[in-house]
Amino acid sequence: MLGTNLEPCTLKSHGRALAGLHKNDWLILLLLVVIIALLNFIEPFHRYVGKDMMTDLMYPFKKDTIPFWGVPVISIIFPITIFTIFYTKRRDVYDFHHAILGILYSSLITGVITDSIKDAVGRPRPNFFARCFPDNKPIFDELGDVVCHGIASVVKEGYKSFPSGHTSWSFAGLGFLSWYLAGKVRVFDRKGHISKLCIVFLPLLIAALIGVTRVDDYWHHWTDVFAGALIGITLASVVYLHLFPFPALADGWAPHAYFEMMRDTGGSSGEGQRLHNNADSMAAPTEAMESGKKFSV
Repeated sequence: MLGTNLEPCTLKSHGRALAGLHKNDWLILLLLVVIIALLNFIEPFHRYVGKDMMTDLMYPFKKDTIPFWGVPVISIIFPITIFTIFYTKRRDVYDFHHAILGILYSSLITGVITDSIKDAVGRPRPNFFARCFPDNKPIFDELGDVVCHGIASVVKEGYKSFPSGHTSWSFAGLGFLSWYLAGKVRVFDRKGHISKLCIVFLPLLIAALIGVTRVDDYWHHWTDVFAGALIGITLASVVYLHLFPFPALADGWAPHAYFEMMRDTGGSSGEGQRLHNNADSMAAPTEAMESGKKFSV
């Protein structure tokens, strides 16, 4: 045991108290889920679609390359698996709890914003013609607007092009994972390891490729994907930096709550850094080495 008498912060020892402390945060997450469900029941705004506007809306109605259920698997379940691996190695429930809380908030807030804009804008998808007129026989009213006779649920989804939900959710979850990995592998340690950058950029590449499939499948215009990416990465950045220090900082490897706990229990960030380095067999940073404190094993 380390001479500082700092015990590992595990799910068993601190998990229940930590979850209780953030009870309201978890309740708000449930509220966000309910809001997203309600937004999907709302009929989106039916934007005027005239005959001369159909040129860009006559792409084939293809099946999704990545189905809707696949997005949370890639952007939420996969990152949580990564968080779990770090937890089993470092036994830091503060990091584990805040990583999961953060990625859920990043994703769900993004979902609320994305679905709200979708319903309000009502932009037709590139495959709108096939949705609206499955028999390839267009009908327009006296004002020149479309009179759809396709399946109601399919037509409804046809008015939800902007912004791309697949893309925003992907960048919200995988963008958060990139921030998380940047702190854990210490990408800004000034040692020039390009391999660390590759690790950090990989989730963003996956998110970008998911966005590309939305254009390739003719479910979205490129501007829908671009806007979705901006929404997702912005929320991921704001939420991560709300819970964790900037990765370039000396304390960028753990959440703010961990260092608050250290101060409340009489520890120091230098001691916490040593515990962290002992857990992952990494050398102590210069700041900790200069502190002059000694630890007994």
